[in-house]
Amino acid sequence: MARHLYRCPLRWADMDVYGIVNNVVFLRYLEEARVDFVFRMGPTEGDAFFKDGSVVVRHEISYRRQLVHRHEPVDIEMWVSGLESATVTIDYEVKDGDRIYAVASTVMAPFDYRRGRPRRLTPEETAFFGKYAA
Repeated sequence: MARHLYRCPLRWADMDVYGIVNNVVFLRYLEEARVDFVFRMGPTEGDAFFKDGSVVVRHEISYRRQLVHRHEPVDIEMWVSGLESATVTIDYEVKDGDRIYAVASTVMAPFDYRRGRPRRLTPEETAFFGKYAA
């Protein structure tokens, strides 16, 4: 199983009043990582899954330890834990080596924005996500 690695920069503004990275910021980090991952789907690094339409159905995050600002980026490893005809589940670990700050999961569904309804994954989307399936 292949994994996608995103090196996510931390910003000073990501910290909250308690001096730690805020839980909402973790969602932004996951979004940045997911966009970096899915953007590679297109044959010329295009935005295939986003252009054809997709929506986030669910997020789950389990926080393991506090993350504070520093100059080095944090690693976000991603893989596909579920692949159905109309959904894909992406799992994440936000970490430094063996130190895990959070584990998370996002369920996404392809969506036809013009028609305003869900759609099935295309064969190309299924093949792309299948390379990262657990």
